[in-house]
Amino acid sequence: MLLLMILLFCASPRALGQVEESVFEDDIDPDWADFDLDIAPRRVPRQVKTILTKESKPHIQELSIKTTIISRYAFTAVYCAMLNRHSAATEGVFQFQIPTDAYVSNFTMIIGGRVYQSEIKPKEKGVKQGNGKPKDKESDGTRSESEVEIFRMAVKIPGRNRAIFLLTYEELLQRRLGRYEHVTSLRPLQLVSRLNLNVTIVDHSLITDLEVLPLRNGRSNGASIAATGPKIPAKTEPPVTTVVNNDKNVCKITFSPNIVQQAKIATNGILGDFVIRYDVQRDMGIGDIQVLNGHFVHYFAPKDLPVVPKNVVFVIDTSASMLGTKIRQTKDALFTILRDLRPSDHFNFVSFSNKIKVWQPNILVPVTPLNVRDAKKFIFMLMPTGGTNINSAIQTGSSLLRDYLSGPNASPNSVSLIIFLTDGRPTVGEIQSTAILGNTRSAVQEKFCIFTIGIGNDVDYRLLDRMALENCGMMRRINEEADASAMLKGFYNEIGTPLLSDIRINYTEDSVQYVTQHLFTNYFNGSEIVIAGKLTNQSAESLHVQVTASNNDKSIILETDVPLKHRQTETEKHVKAAAAAAMAAGAKAPGSEGSQRLGDALGSIAQDFVERVWGFLSVKEGLRSRLRSQTSKERDDHTQQAANLSLTYHFFTPLTNLVVEQPEVLADGTMAPAPAITPAVGEVVSAVNELPGDTEDATPKNQASLSNMIGNVEKKPVKKSITISKTSADGDPHFVVEFPLSKLTVCFNINGEPGHVLRLVSDHKYSGVTVNGKLIGAPAPPGSHKHQRTYFGSIIIVVDHPRRAYIEVTPTKVILDGRDRMVLPCHSTVGVDSGALSLAIVGNSNVTVSVGGNISFVILLHQYKNPAPYQKDHLGFYIGNSKGLSHNCHGLLGQFLYEEVGLAELPAQGDVKPSMVLKVKDRSVSVVQKSRRIYSGTQSVDCWFAKNNAAKLIDGQYEDYLMSHMFDTGDGPQGTNRV
Repeated sequence: MLLLMILLFCASPRALGQVEESVFEDDIDPDWADFDLDIAPRRVPRQVKTILTKESKPHIQELSIKTTIISRYAFTAVYCAMLNRHSAATEGVFQFQIPTDAYVSNFTMIIGGRVYQSEIKPKEKGVKQGNGKPKDKESDGTRSESEVEIFRMAVKIPGRNRAIFLLTYEELLQRRLGRYEHVTSLRPLQLVSRLNLNVTIVDHSLITDLEVLPLRNGRSNGASIAATGPKIPAKTEPPVTTVVNNDKNVCKITFSPNIVQQAKIATNGILGDFVIRYDVQRDMGIGDIQVLNGHFVHYFAPKDLPVVPKNVVFVIDTSASMLGTKIRQTKDALFTILRDLRPSDHFNFVSFSNKIKVWQPNILVPVTPLNVRDAKKFIFMLMPTGGTNINSAIQTGSSLLRDYLSGPNASPNSVSLIIFLTDGRPTVGEIQSTAILGNTRSAVQEKFCIFTIGIGNDVDYRLLDRMALENCGMMRRINEEADASAMLKGFYNEIGTPLLSDIRINYTEDSVQYVTQHLFTNYFNGSEIVIAGKLTNQSAESLHVQVTASNNDKSIILETDVPLKHRQTETEKHVKAAAAAAMAAGAKAPGSEGSQRLGDALGSIAQDFVERVWGFLSVKEGLRSRLRSQTSKERDDHTQQAANLSLTYHFFTPLTNLVVEQPEVLADGTMAPAPAITPAVGEVVSAVNELPGDTEDATPKNQASLSNMIGNVEKKPVKKSITISKTSADGDPHFVVEFPLSKLTVCFNINGEPGHVLRLVSDHKYSGVTVNGKLIGAPAPPGSHKHQRTYFGSIIIVVDHPRRAYIEVTPTKVILDGRDRMVLPCHSTVGVDSGALSLAIVGNSNVTVSVGGNISFVILLHQYKNPAPYQKDHLGFYIGNSKGLSHNCHGLLGQFLYEEVGLAELPAQGDVKPSMVLKVKDRSVSVVQKSRRIYSGTQSVDCWFAKNNAAKLIDGQYEDYLMSHMFDTGDGPQGTNRV
């Protein structure tokens, strides 16, 4: 079940983008009501008023950002309401920075009251991408030190109108130096009337070391936790208005500066990064394993282990481009790293430009005061000059390590690595990336790892990324203007304290499948290993877990049996805590449309978070494996796997496109009229997310995109048993009719043909309601007496009063055409009020359609995860409230709503047993007693069954209820309600 069902908001004119005309007057200064400030205008300083009134671009009335972090997996929803105060159409730009390791899972725009829902589609070969796209991970070849990317969408907003932008993304927080760090970018590029940030952290373990940092801004101080090292600066104050409530396993952080407080931080709207750091209490042993709905996630971060000795070769770029700040900061970092080397370590330095220089030829030397002093001299004398010979530098460093490891002085359980730093592309010697990568693999021989660092904008990051991935290392990027010294020190701190090597984590054989990476070369102090997988046997009592690894001079074996049912209960408990905390956070944000709606919605996202972690890690692993592929078949296999998972979990990745239709704005600044049936035709914008250098991609089958909710909802519907009338058409299809006055229930089957459209309810002439259902076919199960089965594949409800509107429901989507046309996915939980019609979807469960206040229908969604050939996704139709339907109502179900029936027993005649007869109108129908299961099989109902396609039970014959098309509002031959 897809769980990012998270963006609810009210379908008032304000929420849907329409602005009351009364708040505008021509040729005068804008009314302060336009800005919708949280504070009285008289309290706004003149400088701020000047900034607001002179603002020509659309004004951001509200920016609400909500994050729920459940066991280190973060769901973030962004709500941005933007107002065009002018009469002419104006371009509005929605821009938001997201962490580069995160995946966007949804983007939606609501402009002029119309919904423009994005889709995640497979990337096609040779298709030129559109303009106006979100900036992708590699689009400009650079990445800042905080490793963010910019999602950007520009659209025309009609005059005197609002636009609402909704963005969601997900990420798994990485533990570095013993802390998790969550970063939210607050850079709206203007002062915002209402700014709200809510972060809720819920963890199975006790939350410790919680800290909210001062706002972090600019490239120079934007380094992540790795740059600052393990020590936390003393007496750091969180940003003004920040409120922190930490209660053991649940922590809530809010930040909501008003427009004046924002101006004191920055008048240009660039407030900076809101940074939260924390850790969780962990016990010695196997780690933390959580189980939910057939999936598990395993967090392994041992502590208090002796440090493993390391053998490290530093390979440093000294080409001419390193001259100035780069080489000075690099030297400063290396001096610090030398002080941090341990006596049991061995090391060496290689500098390279067009020539290669080795500090201590042919050997790695131990860490002694004399060797450290001589190394500092070597570093001090480094002078940038010449070109960049990356290939020879890697070959030289690898040769040093290989020779040392094959010699008598190498510790058998030590950790060996190369730290490679460059600011450019290969310009001397071998310059082809594929050749350099092949030569590197041959030189490394899987004996050690390579960690790469790129500084600046002129780096072949794809080369460095693949070099690290193919050789069990990591890659870091340092922006041109960043504090390279701090970044280098921080990166070394991450990998400078190895605790384990050759880690293997195994689970009970045949109990798990599709496990993410479970073999790891090294484990460094302060980091964390995360593994996720699927359980093949959810009813098993326990899961056996075994961890084997090497530590210093010995092998370590850890193993335990995890009680699955107990762990499932514990995981469910803290998932419920996350839901409650998210909804509570929204309730405490009065006056904020987006904040309150997002708070309610975020309470529902956690139901399958463990599966989302598995999907997230599986996509990441597939992309890494794709880069490491040595053959085209390997590459294609990994590409296909990662692309399919990206579509399944609706992730915008390098293998998918994010496509969103743009509104069509006329020359006079108004919206183009919406067509009655088809979506408005506008420019289609394809957002591209590239891996650098990609020239081909798989084209897996497209699936529905992740969607958010829209509409007028007081409280999110909860998935629960439906308590409605038994009068229904469900299954093959099986019809059930309840006669409350007669205290009888009657049932019958309709054996139609695929493609037939059946009239279920017909009251067109009176209440204006018509319900039609279309049959689909499926093979009969093995051993069945039937040749085929038929089900309802789509149901349409048409309303003609007070104006024409309709709702079409299929197992995957709901189309509502009322005031505006909306397409909503069935996996979302959403409520929409569209005047004549309103609906509420409970994701992957049911759809309730209401007409006025006295007619309602419930449509059950029957979906199969792994369907057999005879199983087809289909619908069940139930009448919830029929009070508003007239006594002239007809249709296969409608004709019985106001009838009374009687039951009589015919006496036995000869060998013939007594039989039962149902009296309907002036007809007698032979019936037998049966039992039917309804409401998705959750209830059974005893009923009197009429054979032969309900002959004599229904008016006329089955053929009389066949309609020419789904929108046919005529009636049967009886003549009632015929148009």
